[in-house]
Amino acid sequence: MKPTLFLAAGALLFTCSGAWAQADGAKLYAEKTCVACHGKDGTKPLTPEYPKVAGQNAKYAERQMLDIKSGARANGNTAAMKGIMHLVSDAEIKVLAEHLSKLKP
Repeated sequence: MKPTLFLAAGALLFTCSGAWAQADGAKLYAEKTCVACHGKDGTKPLTPEYPKVAGQNAKYAERQMLDIKSGARANGNTAAMKGIMHLVSDAEIKVLAEHLSKLKP
């Protein structure tokens, strides 16, 4: 494969994977039941204690989810998420965090 063709194929793959990740993020948000507590679009949480997650910084959201999953973040507000996060892989957390960052607050 010629170098320019290889680079073009790589750019296309990168572009498509970004679109796939966004669609996959929306699917994961529904499948992992995030919608139940944070609302369909991440702006209407079930209770005032739960955060609005739409538009959240991706790195921050990822770190919070990882910390809740590992137990590094444990307080009264993390109990519900702790029960779910063991079902979410670290790769899925990254996709979810990216998805949240793209939602309109």
